[in-house]
Amino acid sequence: MSRQIRTSAKAVIIRGGKLLAIKLGDGREEWYILPGGGQDSEETLPEAVEREVREETGLAVKCRDLLFVIEGVHGEDFHRVDLVFSCDYLGEASGDRHGDTNQIGFDWLEISKLNTLPLYPSKQRRAIMNFYENKPYPKYLGNEEAGDPECLE
Repeated sequence: MSRQIRTSAKAVIIRGGKLLAIKLGDGREEWYILPGGGQDSEETLPEAVEREVREETGLAVKCRDLLFVIEGVHGEDFHRVDLVFSCDYLGEASGDRHGDTNQIGFDWLEISKLNTLPLYPSKQRRAIMNFYENKPYPKYLGNEEAGDPECLE
């Protein structure tokens, strides 16, 4: 089966010990993902992450360093490659705001509790916590598929 590869730029935005996360829901459950999304043609990854955060949250950020990479090889119509960047929070942004499918808002999540919260892909939870605590973390987090065990350590 031939599937397209989709490059996605995601943001780790930390403010006051909390991580900005997009809140999603399907009427039965609620969960979180990092803000960000697909890269457009002729758009750099930093431009993509700054645009996506602005569109999804109405907030302005400045993209900094690449933190890690995580994949979703199966489970979607495409093979997803997420490049996750640290970003500085700048404040409210101007322009149109429009969220993703199933987006019901955004929240600031306590980093100290991140490993127990429904943030997906779950393999990034500990990496974000370690980044915040200036501890080592892997740069390539591998593939995470639906049905993989939760990463709660």
